[in-house]
Amino acid sequence: MVYKIVSDSSSNLYDFGDVDFKSVPLKIRTAKKEYVDNPELDVEKMVAEIKETKGKSGTSCPNIGEWLSAFEGADVIFAVTITSRLSGSFASAEEAAKIYMDAHPDSKVFVVDSLSTGPEMKLIIEHLRDEMLLEKSFEEIRDSVTEYTKKTNLLFSLESLTNLARNGRVNPAVAKIAGVLGIRILGAATEGVLDPFHKIRGESKTIAMMFEEMKKRGFSGGKVRIDHCMNPDAAKILSEKILGEFPDCDLEIGRNGALCSFYAERGGILAGFEI
Repeated sequence: MVYKIVSDSSSNLYDFGDVDFKSVPLKIRTAKKEYVDNPELDVEKMVAEIKETKGKSGTSCPNIGEWLSAFEGADVIFAVTITSRLSGSFASAEEAAKIYMDAHPDSKVFVVDSLSTGPEMKLIIEHLRDEMLLEKSFEEIRDSVTEYTKKTNLLFSLESLTNLARNGRVNPAVAKIAGVLGIRILGAATEGVLDPFHKIRGESKTIAMMFEEMKKRGFSGGKVRIDHCMNPDAAKILSEKILGEFPDCDLEIGRNGALCSFYAERGGILAGFEI
């Protein structure tokens, strides 16, 4: 039996060792250009170009055919998508799963709605990998990952909410506050929706509040994955705070891909963690 993990590109993962893995790209579109979220894309250039582009911009999820192509060659597939509350990626993957299993009667596909994005999806994918390496059955892995998703969380710190507001992801009134007089927004993925709940002046105070919020939500030294959009210094400060109190924490810092960078914008930080 050939096992495979497939994820849309909002996980910020494009390749993944130890197991068969495939990333299915989301796309970012402006009136002038389409950006495909893959490892060849210059994300920093994309962010700069979109900031200077007038008119509408938005995103599109992988279609059914793209998911089907990614599933090919596997008997047991676990697909992980960005939250279904903000994207059609989960619905496309679900439909592709039905078609694939009809065409391959002995195959099994389970689609995981992360109810999140970015580094929280990384944690889910890593959990799937670990379970696969233990050679567990499809049913065991399905049940295990379903439980695991109840024990992860995502916080974000953003300088700008412009693109989120333009695409109906957050309240425009909240978006206007971000970036004014150094105000940053701290928020969380709550039941699959991005929920900005703190307005804080200054990045250092925001990072400190972010760590305190992690602990309030149940973090006690488990895994942490931090992804940033051209803000390595803030990511490092947050990691130092975490490791200062939890020195044995399994923590990694990465970069946002195109989709997460489009919404997080320059300076944004996302932290996925176990609770």
